[in-house]
Amino acid sequence: MTTAATQTLDARGLNCPLPILRTKKALNTLNPGDTLAVQASDPGSVKDIQAFCQQTGNELVSSNDAGGEYAFLIRKA
Repeated sequence: MTTAATQTLDARGLNCPLPILRTKKALNTLNPGDTLAVQASDPGSVKDIQAFCQQTGNELVSSNDAGGEYAFLIRKA
């Protein structure tokens, strides 16, 4: 990831809806413009994170799939 994350969240091993709930909780602690790096292992988190960002106005800076591990970088609106 090119942008250094303000905070990281390890949601590996958690199944829907926990990765999204933890992401939302973590973003609530950040200031606008801060970034959150999220690691997840639930394949559903790919669409969930995309939809969450669209609904909340946060920016999905990057989304990567590394063989069953998913990494997201979200910038808080």
